[in-house]
Amino acid sequence: MKKFLLLQAGLFFALLYACAQPLPPARVEAPQPAYQPTRAEIMERYHKAHYLDSIATRSVFKAAVRPHWSADNASFWYRNFLKDSVKEYISVDVVHGTRAKLDTEPADTITRHTGFQHYTGRRWASFSTDSISPDKKWVACIQNGNVCVRPAKPDGEALALTTDGDTSKPYGQLAWSPDSKYLVGYHINPIKDSAVYYVLSSVAGTTRGQLRRRPYKQPGDPFTTYEMFVFRMDNQKKLKVNTPLADFFGAPELHWRYHDNRYFTFERVERGHQRFRVIEVDAETAQTRTVLDEKTNTFIYESRLFTYYLPETNELLMTSEKDGWQHLYLVDLLTGTQKQEITRGPWIVRNIDSIDEKKREVWFSASGMNPDEDPYYVHYYRIGFDGKNLVNLTPVKANHLVTFSPDRKYYLDAWSEINVPTVTELHRTTDGKKLLEVEKADASLLLAAGFRFPEPFHAKGRDGVTDIWGVIVRPNDFDPSKSYPVIENIYAGPQDAFVPKDFTSRYGEMQSIAQLGFIVVQIDGMGTANRSKAFHDVCWKNIADAGFPDRILWIKALAAKYPYVDTVRVGLYGTSAGGQNSLGGLLFHGDFYKAAVSSCGCHDNRIDKQWWNEQWMGYPIGRHYDEQSNVTNAGKLRGDLLLMVGEADNNVPPESTYRVADALIKAGKSFEFLPLPGSDHTDGGPYGRIQRRDFFVRHLLGVEPPHRNGSEL
Repeated sequence: MKKFLLLQAGLFFALLYACAQPLPPARVEAPQPAYQPTRAEIMERYHKAHYLDSIATRSVFKAAVRPHWSADNASFWYRNFLKDSVKEYISVDVVHGTRAKLDTEPADTITRHTGFQHYTGRRWASFSTDSISPDKKWVACIQNGNVCVRPAKPDGEALALTTDGDTSKPYGQLAWSPDSKYLVGYHINPIKDSAVYYVLSSVAGTTRGQLRRRPYKQPGDPFTTYEMFVFRMDNQKKLKVNTPLADFFGAPELHWRYHDNRYFTFERVERGHQRFRVIEVDAETAQTRTVLDEKTNTFIYESRLFTYYLPETNELLMTSEKDGWQHLYLVDLLTGTQKQEITRGPWIVRNIDSIDEKKREVWFSASGMNPDEDPYYVHYYRIGFDGKNLVNLTPVKANHLVTFSPDRKYYLDAWSEINVPTVTELHRTTDGKKLLEVEKADASLLLAAGFRFPEPFHAKGRDGVTDIWGVIVRPNDFDPSKSYPVIENIYAGPQDAFVPKDFTSRYGEMQSIAQLGFIVVQIDGMGTANRSKAFHDVCWKNIADAGFPDRILWIKALAAKYPYVDTVRVGLYGTSAGGQNSLGGLLFHGDFYKAAVSSCGCHDNRIDKQWWNEQWMGYPIGRHYDEQSNVTNAGKLRGDLLLMVGEADNNVPPESTYRVADALIKAGKSFEFLPLPGSDHTDGGPYGRIQRRDFFVRHLLGVEPPHRNGSEL
């Protein structure tokens, strides 16, 4: 023990002595020399990029299996396109799990019967205003804006159920109850949308610009309203339903009780996307009660709100983000109570594939369930309505695309990663057992040509906790001892996530730009979809944020791992919302981004379409719309900018870009401007893409691109 204590004391004093000594100077890594090509090298890069573009689409084979199923679902055949346009035909025996080559293309005997109810998302009903009742006794119609019914027998006399309608404010959107005792309709106040205009400057055969107009609803514009009424056929009474005007979207779809047609429910989404209700109507009295009422302080993403009605059991299968993640719930429509949270956990349901009402199962896709992989990877599952017996049909760590046989006894699982070629497997649906590896994509020619696959990369976001995912694309012949400018392909639209996850030979513009001597990246920052509710909520009334704090940290983390990533020379480009984002990078983060190409941007959320902008920026229109506008902030421009716009843009009105140009001119800013005659909503098309590449070569590499008016290219 004494020796042990002496040893401890000796170690303590030695450590104390060491701590008292001056530290050696920290080793400072010399910055890598910037990649600075000569003009001759750039010319060679353009030629090489053009060559690789030309072969990329015909250098990967067997990447897609499109099955043609036999009538008995026991086999299918498909076609492969091989090198030099050679075709081969393969037959697969799914019962025995075998495949064989065929000499010729067989007949297509595909059958469409499934026995399942496939779900395609929430929808609004399409009603007829001249329809026969289910019992075939009455015909409902609109005459001079009023509701009339007449006996279905020949020469039946029409009976007017309303008299206060006219052609300017008619009744319409009629729908019968299944038992024909009630007719539901609406007194409609139509709103004619204001127009947007553009001029086609170069129409062949004309000597004048051609003015075009079309109706276009912008944020804050009014909607047509629908006042709901019930018409009782036993006494021909008109009853106003005790519910406010429907002043957002159109007339709702009605869901009648299966065993008691006295009651029906409908869905109501409040304008501003912060409240969703399921309301029940007593058709006998026109009184209502709220069955389900979901509210949020930010937004309900209405397009991702799935509802599926089970009339025989008076149940509703729906999704909600009320626990912070998109999950499936089972609701009792009679009481409005939640019967079951079918799925739960820090992951999201992406889509409902189908519903098996007899087995009480949901077939769905989801992402984020597996903690050791990219949280955006899609997997396919089935689960009972009771939340039990979850089956993962696609366990391989990858992004999956599943297609079922028409009878759903088998499925093809095509899985891949951005840098892992596609593998297509045949599985049995009952237990998910793999029966056969049908194909494995052949990318050997692509690799032999010098292609580098993109690399997935993730780094912590602004909160220091959440992983931000993206991809990096390098030049095929890059020199890791030099540092290359970074160009971000940006699209921060909150409606989805955009970084590619599947393997493809068509890396397109990112690969083509990289070949010129750049590191090209794409990132999904906070504010985009397919993660948690909190991740998505960053965009709420905050479109200008565009995930930039996460994107900048991601690029800096990439440079920390790979010293050949130059964070001094950083550019970005994008189209539509990406056009808004790319200019926003120079306006709000000009200390980091140095050059941007912005195509057809929705630069002011008040000018763009109502449905997209109110979903994220909210309603009513507040000061934040103005404060985040690229037009309002144009005077903050730093760096080099190229604006592009299609003069016939049918998505974002062209004046969105022209108003930015006007504001930049008034602020005395320098920029380049490329209007594209006759073009619609576009990234620039072939000509614009050439100009984009030349712009970055000139401003980030400091080299003059090819002179295209001569013979250099």
